[in-house]
Amino acid sequence: MAETTFSEIGKTEAVRALFEGSGYEQTDICSFQSSQGKTVQSSVMSVEGIDFDLTYFPLKHLGYKSVIRATGGIYAEMGSPKSLAVRLAVSSKLDFVRIKELWSGITAAAKEHGYVSVSLDLVPSPNGLYISVSAVGERNSLTDKRRPAAKSMDLVCVSGNLGGAFMGLQVLEREKKKFLQEKQDSKQPELSDYKHFVGEYLKPEINPSYVRLLEEDEIIPSYGYFVDRGLSDALKRLERDSGLGVKVYVERIPFISGIFDLGKELDIDPISAAFNGGDDCRLLFTIPIGSHDRFRHDFQTFDIIGHLAKPDVGAVLVTPEGVELPVRAQGWK
Repeated sequence: MAETTFSEIGKTEAVRALFEGSGYEQTDICSFQSSQGKTVQSSVMSVEGIDFDLTYFPLKHLGYKSVIRATGGIYAEMGSPKSLAVRLAVSSKLDFVRIKELWSGITAAAKEHGYVSVSLDLVPSPNGLYISVSAVGERNSLTDKRRPAAKSMDLVCVSGNLGGAFMGLQVLEREKKKFLQEKQDSKQPELSDYKHFVGEYLKPEINPSYVRLLEEDEIIPSYGYFVDRGLSDALKRLERDSGLGVKVYVERIPFISGIFDLGKELDIDPISAAFNGGDDCRLLFTIPIGSHDRFRHDFQTFDIIGHLAKPDVGAVLVTPEGVELPVRAQGWK
């Protein structure tokens, strides 16, 4: 296919062409019909060379993941996704065909998670690709009324394994380094032994039914966070917002099969990857202790990793020997 440049078709035509066949109508302002629930918002910015590397990141997966990262914040607030605003800063190295591939991942994720309105703006970038995604959702007013106050011994739960995405990133970085050193374009990296880890990083997924199922079960979390900057960051935010302590237990952290063998291979501690690695795209909720049995039965994809505690405990990781280690996270003192 002949390369199509933005200078040939122009911004307006490029946006029109991207929307064509996407299932969404082109609009400058996203909007949705409110049922008088509470509006919740979540925004993410991804920068080439910092948040992703196009050497090994397929553009369709990148678009999909960008929406997932914004949508996770909506679900953490017990909201339903409604509108999505996307702004792409595009450098001259990316032609229209490649941006169309990125856009296909964005719209695929938007449809999967039920967005009713999507807008797009394209601007030039002097260096690299920038992806800004702002999501707006709506939380049921009844959910707000049912939200309980957090109490000591409430359960801390996560929606899946941790640390796998960071390990997948390290595998990709290692293979990129080998590829550049060998300089053999015909020799592709062998990733079959690491596909689950690589998949966790390149194309994370969230079950779009979590909020609806929790509401139907009348299990309303007191707090919710999207874990995409490491578990430590989410726990520190929980400690700050709740005014309570948080205890998480090493033996309860969920890990993907084979992560400890890969950890030895890469010389990376999987526990450190889970707490500080980022990109896991999981939901963390605090659930009332009285809902324990029902939650364990109906939400088996979640793992109970700890509980809230008295304020003077702080945020701590409890070892199998009972030693309490303070949780530290980047961006926090």
